[in-house]
Amino acid sequence: MGLADGVWLARIPAVKQHLGLSDGRLGVALLASPAGLVLLAAVADRLIRRFGSARLTVAGGIAMPLLTVAFGLAGNTIALMAALFAYGAAGGLMDVSMNAQAVRVERGYGRPIINSFHACYSFGGLLGALFGGLFAWLGIGPAVTFAAVGVPLAALAVSARSGLLRGPEPSVFGDRDPAPDRAGKDGGDREAAGRAAARGGRPRGRRVALRIIVLGLLALCSLLGEGAAGSWSAVYLQDNVATSAAFAALGYAAFSVTMAAGRLSGDRLAARFGPARLVTGCGLVAAAGLGLALAWATPMAGLIGFGLFGAGLSSTFPQLLSAAGNVETGRSESGIARVAGAGYLGLLAGPVIIGSCAGLIGLRLALGIPVLLALCLAAGGRAAAVRPPAGGAGAA
Repeated sequence: MGLADGVWLARIPAVKQHLGLSDGRLGVALLASPAGLVLLAAVADRLIRRFGSARLTVAGGIAMPLLTVAFGLAGNTIALMAALFAYGAAGGLMDVSMNAQAVRVERGYGRPIINSFHACYSFGGLLGALFGGLFAWLGIGPAVTFAAVGVPLAALAVSARSGLLRGPEPSVFGDRDPAPDRAGKDGGDREAAGRAAARGGRPRGRRVALRIIVLGLLALCSLLGEGAAGSWSAVYLQDNVATSAAFAALGYAAFSVTMAAGRLSGDRLAARFGPARLVTGCGLVAAAGLGLALAWATPMAGLIGFGLFGAGLSSTFPQLLSAAGNVETGRSESGIARVAGAGYLGLLAGPVIIGSCAGLIGLRLALGIPVLLALCLAAGGRAAAVRPPAGGAGAA
C-alpha cells in the first residue's frame, strides 16, 4: 500500500502535465481518492463480516496497485477522478481489513506490535517515492511507471494470502463465531446478548459508543495534522520562512522520516509506558514541534519542528486503531472501521481547512490549528488505554 501511494505521489506532476491540468483542477481531482476511501471505510466492517478480512486485504492489495495504471492512461479529468475514486475505495477497504488482521495478530502476540505494521507503510511510501523519482529521471512515462510497479505489487498481494489469518473474525471477548447454521447463529446471538447484559446492558453500550466516538475524534485530530503537514509544510517554509524550493521540500521529508522512525520504536514505548501515556506524550511532542516551527520562523527551526511533528504523530493513529479494535463492540472490525473513517475524514478535510483559514488569517496562524489538535490528542490519551483480551484468542 505504501509503495503504491509513494509512486503515485511522485508521478502526480507527470499526470498533471499529461492532462494539462491547472493547480485548481488538479486539487479538485485529487479529492476523489480520499472521498472513495472515506465512503468505503464506512461500510468496510459489514464487508469484513461477510467475506473476512483476509480475502478483502488480498482484494485491496491486488486492486490498489493495478488501478494506478489507470492514472497514466486517463485521457481527461473525469477519467482520472473515476480512477482515483476507485483507488481510494480499494485503499479504504484494504486499510481497514489490514488493521483488523493486525489487531488479531497483536492479540496473539500479547504485546504491542501494530506500530511496526504502520512503519512498513511509511517506509513503503518513501521507497515508492524513490522508485517514482527514478522513473521520472529516466524519462519513463507515468503509465509505464505504474504498470512496472503495480503488476509486481499485485502479484505480491496474491502470494501473501497464505500468511493471513482466516476463519471467522473473532469478537473482542476472545470468542469464536458460532457455527454458521441458523440455530447456532441464534444461540450465539443470545449468548452474546447475555454477556452484554451481564456487563451492564444499555449503560455499558452507551459507554462503549462514547469511547468509540472519542477515539474517532482523536483519530481525526491525528490525520488532520498529517494532511496539513503533507500539503502545507513546503508552502510554509518557502513562502513564510523564505527558503528555497529545494529546502522547503525537506520539511515534509523530515516529517516522513521521523514518522517512520517513530513507528519503529512505538511498539517498545507502548509496551513500556502503555498506549495511553504514549498517545499523550506523542501529542505533546507534536504540538511542541509544530509550535517551534511556527514561533521561530527560521529554516532550521522549521526543519526541526516538522521533524518533531512527524515523530509526535507517528504512533497516535496506530494506537488509536489498536484501542478501537479492542473496545467491546462485539466485533473488532466495527471499532476499527469507525475510528479509521473518522481519521480519513480528517485527512480529507485537513488541507482544505488549513487553506481556507490561511486565506483569512494567514498560513502561519492557520497552522496553529494542528498545534491545538495535537494538544487535544495529549488531553484525550486516556481513551487509548484499552488492553487486548488475555489469551490471544484472535490469532488462531
